[in-house]
Amino acid sequence: MLRPPLKHCRACGTAVDYRVPDDGDIKERAVCPACLTVHYENPLNVVGTVPTWGEHGEQVLLCKRNIEPRRGKWTLPAGFMELGETSSEGAARETDEEAGARFEMLGLFTVMNVTRVGQLHLFYRARLLDTAFNPGHETMEARLFLESEIPWEELAFRTVKETLEQYFADRRTGVFGIHTLDIS
Repeated sequence: MLRPPLKHCRACGTAVDYRVPDDGDIKERAVCPACLTVHYENPLNVVGTVPTWGEHGEQVLLCKRNIEPRRGKWTLPAGFMELGETSSEGAARETDEEAGARFEMLGLFTVMNVTRVGQLHLFYRARLLDTAFNPGHETMEARLFLESEIPWEELAFRTVKETLEQYFADRRTGVFGIHTLDIS
């Protein structure tokens, strides 16, 4: 996993030990030897949308990243879910922040486990209400693409590529499901 291990207790600041806790758990965890707090390190949730335009959703809104990682590459509007929000609220917030788009949120579309980096990616379908975009500071450009125009080699993340491929496959059949995928 890419995240570094926890070094200090979040409760008291003492250096933690990695061991199996004495509470019946069977997995090694960060345990504080001073206050005995067990720290559970869980996956981060990345939430976003597949915003579409057109009578049959022919076009998809992509954002050109203005931040690392993968600055200058194209992505769907997405980011880390915040505490105190649902996954759909987070996806809506990210779409507003990154694209400045007005949209109607539709259903959950893809669920992707990216275990090597400790992340879970959730993308929702969204129907754009107009084509006026006001991207935030994390986005260089926000624009619509037909399937044939998607810059496939310039996509920032594999989860975005997989989601787009599934979106266009479902669009051809006219039936949108919920798709799960494990990405190594």
